[in-house]
Amino acid sequence: MRIGEIELRWLGHSGFLIKNSKIIYIDPFKIGDDLPKADLILITHGHYDHCSFEDIKKIIQEGTRIIMTADSQSKIARFQVPIRMEVVSPGQEIDLGTVKIAAVPAYNIDKTFHPKEEGLVGYLIKTNDVIIYHAGDTDVIPEMQKLTGHNQPDKKFIALLPIGGRFTMSAEEAAEAAKIIKPTLAIPMHWGSVVGSDDDAKEFKELCNADGIDVEILGKE
Repeated sequence: MRIGEIELRWLGHSGFLIKNSKIIYIDPFKIGDDLPKADLILITHGHYDHCSFEDIKKIIQEGTRIIMTADSQSKIARFQVPIRMEVVSPGQEIDLGTVKIAAVPAYNIDKTFHPKEEGLVGYLIKTNDVIIYHAGDTDVIPEMQKLTGHNQPDKKFIALLPIGGRFTMSAEEAAEAAKIIKPTLAIPMHWGSVVGSDDDAKEFKELCNADGIDVEILGKE
């Protein structure tokens, strides 16, 4: 789909491809073999379905920049292609000129899969007219209060929210997060592969629509 100056494609699970002046991937997992090579890859954490060596290998090229958490570093360091690696933690910002990246907290409140102290992240990808929030593997957390789309009304604020439950928010919890964030558009992720179903995505959309929040359920590409 096209949003302002960018093209956004869902690659399944939590994986996305963002195109503007750069080719940006987030958490590629079980992706195809014919995708364009990456200028930038963002990894939210080191779990196999977010930091997949085999999938990243398909899209790196000489000079690809990979921004990742510390628990991903051992996998990324195995590549023989000369790439640029950068470890981030919540609160860090990186200015890439036409694109600005901010790492934000992502963690579980009442589960043990993604503890806060491990420093897992979501990302804010900021361009001229669009901000994309990739929430990573998270529950509803207090830090979401700072992400409201109303803070920058001149930009489209797109929220990519996990809805599959078990490891992250359920559809109902993700709808609560959307109410806090107030995005221009919410897109469900983290479903249809490891966890989550079409029914979860539809429930998320129904709950959000009832509160006046627009939702687009993307097809996997």
